[in-house]
Amino acid sequence: QVRVVESRGGLVQAGGSLRLSCTVPGRTFSSYTMGWFRQAPGKEREFVAAIPWSGDSRYYAESVKGRFTLSRDNARNTMYLQMINLKPEDTAIYYCAVRIRAIMRDYFSPDSYDYWGQGTQVTVSS
Repeated sequence: QVRVVESRGGLVQAGGSLRLSCTVPGRTFSSYTMGWFRQAPGKEREFVAAIPWSGDSRYYAESVKGRFTLSRDNARNTMYLQMINLKPEDTAIYYCAVRIRAIMRDYFSPDSYDYWGQGTQVTVSS
C-alpha cells in the first residue's frame, strides 16, 4: 500500500496564488509517475498535470497551461503544484495521483494511476 498525503488547499480570490504539495513516504518515490486531477461539483474528474519519474517533462491540461507549474523534489518525496492567476473555474477538489507501474501509456487518464490522495479543496472566489 502506498500512502499519499496532500497538503491543505484553501480559499483564494480570483487572480491569487496557491501551492499544493503531495508527499509519498517511502524509498521508491523517485520511480513514480505523479499527477494531479480535479473534480468540480457535478463534473467528472479531470486531468490537471503530470510529471514522470525522471522529471524531464511535464504534461498540463490546456485550461491550466501558463498558470500552473508542476515540480518534484525526489529527495523530499514530494511533488508541488504551483498555481497562479487562479480563476473561479479552478474551484474543485484536487487529487494527487501516483503510478507505481513502470511504463506510462496515458498520462491524462485517471485509470493510469494506482493510488490516490483523499483530495483537498481549492476554492477561488470571484
